[in-house]
Amino acid sequence: MIANGREAQRIFETFPQQKVDLIVREIGKFVYDNAELLSQMAIDDTGIGNLEDKIIKCKIKSTIIWNSLKGKKSRGIIGEDTARELIFVAKPIGIVGCVTPVTNPVVTPMCNAMFALKCGNAVIIAPHPKGQRCADFLCSAFENIVLRHGGPENLIQVVQNGSLDKTKELMRSVDVIVATGGRAMVESAYSSGKPAFGVGPGNVPVIIDRDVDLNEAIGKIVTGAAFDNSLICSHEQCVLVPAEKYDDAVQAFIDTGKVWYSADADVTEAFRKTVFHEGKLNPEVIGLPAWRVGAAAGVSLSESVRLILLKADGAGDADILCKEKLSPVICILPYDSFEDALSMAQANLEVEGKGHSAAIHSNNEEHLRAAGLKLTVSRLVVNQSSSTSAGGSFLNGFAPTTTLGCGSWGGNSISENLNYTHLMNVSNIGKVIKNLSIPSNLAEIWD
Repeated sequence: MIANGREAQRIFETFPQQKVDLIVREIGKFVYDNAELLSQMAIDDTGIGNLEDKIIKCKIKSTIIWNSLKGKKSRGIIGEDTARELIFVAKPIGIVGCVTPVTNPVVTPMCNAMFALKCGNAVIIAPHPKGQRCADFLCSAFENIVLRHGGPENLIQVVQNGSLDKTKELMRSVDVIVATGGRAMVESAYSSGKPAFGVGPGNVPVIIDRDVDLNEAIGKIVTGAAFDNSLICSHEQCVLVPAEKYDDAVQAFIDTGKVWYSADADVTEAFRKTVFHEGKLNPEVIGLPAWRVGAAAGVSLSESVRLILLKADGAGDADILCKEKLSPVICILPYDSFEDALSMAQANLEVEGKGHSAAIHSNNEEHLRAAGLKLTVSRLVVNQSSSTSAGGSFLNGFAPTTTLGCGSWGGNSISENLNYTHLMNVSNIGKVIKNLSIPSNLAEIWD
């Protein structure tokens, strides 16, 4: 596969920008046009997630990613800085190895392929075993698009019958790795000896400030936290609400018609034991609908319930419910001062999710900046549904992606959203700067 990929990439890197962009566009458009089929395939193969939300995700993510790539230079001379007399030349990295997760078997391979090909690279996808059929179907379609536009065979390949050993061998053999998945796999990518872009675990705390409309903020939180049965790493996990507004906030959650709430100690403990086994996330509840998680905890819920809301005993180490759950279960806590809310949010991040994302609903600029200064996150999502916005949207400036870097806090090499620019080499041509005034006495520079 590596040999075939290198030959394909050698041919593809000669393609002009216009043809490259045409191929990349059609890859995204294929997912957009076949969102229903691909989403049903993902549900059938993995058994997790919500069909309607997956369809939305396929359509929206393909659209915003293409919109962000459209018209961007990524081949040949991509820019000049006349003031510094620099010329920038984009060149491919080579073969991009992409390890993709069970939680996103369609959109992550699509995103990886679009970014890789945008920069003239070849790509090899290593899917989760439950995502094998999705990856095979997708990449066969992508290859047909490449061939239809005169591109080479084997530009997009898929590892078959994946295993830990095969994935490690892939990581050692490609030129750069994009790893989306669990901590152990990401750590393996970083220890492969090759450049790697990985992600850390999410565990998004969301602060509701005193100056916002509760119904509006909570509506956005419910939309985000429940999306795709809470599979997205940037979804809201713990809601922090002013103490005097706690009861009103709970009622606002219930009034959405999508949330079931309990503050009963025994019921909450039943959910703790269901979602976590001996301190570790229970894989059997990941991505299940709320009623099935409830059934596993011995609680009968209507199938119309999208989200289970539980009152936690405290922030950080005080309650395991303050960790990432990857299921439609979130917790809620009251706070006194805004400074207390920041401390509670940071306590949760210290337990899990440090470097990933946090969210806030506030119209107070001072508070927004204070949160940005205090919280060790790579992105702070303001007045938006975190799960559908942290990875980029039409409403914010985050780069549209499926790989959210967590910086050194999360053991990652980047603290921004992965973009196509991370998958290119850039040659800098430097000429003598014209009409530059250099001090005759170098000591003047120190004055």
